[in-house]
Amino acid sequence: MKSFISTTVIAVFSTLSLDAAAQAAVAPAGGADIVVAHASTTEMTDGEIRKVDKDTRKITIKHGEIKNLDMPGMTMLFQVKDAAMLDMVKPGDKVKFRAEKAGGGIVVTEIQVAR
Repeated sequence: MKSFISTTVIAVFSTLSLDAAAQAAVAPAGGADIVVAHASTTEMTDGEIRKVDKDTRKITIKHGEIKNLDMPGMTMLFQVKDAAMLDMVKPGDKVKFRAEKAGGGIVVTEIQVAR
């Protein structure tokens, strides 16, 4: 019976159609228990580099809406996760970036120069 319930639950979850931010991986764990892992993907946001400050590991970006943070477009100062990111950009560069809440602030976790 437990095997039938597990199989049914897995079949139902596997037929769900979810957007990229809500995709789930479903796997049986110890009989009827189900483990659901949500993907932590966030969209890239368009922006333009205004200032790079290597001494403080901060970057100023004029950006569009950051959907995962429910933040409208504006110009603001960000910390960067990795100081090496600051060597990749200069003021005036058009970029795509990811930002997340971390350590009580908002941190740029990935940045790419737009082509």
